[in-house]
Amino acid sequence: MDNRGTSAVEVTLSFLLGTAAGFILGILFAPASGEETRKKIQEGASKTGEKAKESYDRIAKEAEKGIQIVKAKTTEGVAAIKDFVEKKKDEIAKKVPEIKEEETQ
Repeated sequence: MDNRGTSAVEVTLSFLLGTAAGFILGILFAPASGEETRKKIQEGASKTGEKAKESYDRIAKEAEKGIQIVKAKTTEGVAAIKDFVEKKKDEIAKKVPEIKEEETQ
């Protein structure tokens, strides 16, 4: 019976030593898997950054197109206003002599 008790203690001690060894090995190898995890996170962040840059570039191009359209429309609007003002000046200039003639009579 004494042998059986010793074998149970040996099994328990072996189990505890195996658990401790597994824990220590887990801690020692954890940085490697942590490095892999950090690498995956870095790659993911890099890909996300590239996608964000591509999206920014696409939006910037669309904004530039919009700005060009606004500039063209503004130029057209300014030209139309200038034409309108010139026409009104001409109309006023034609009416001024008529008004002066009416005042002199």
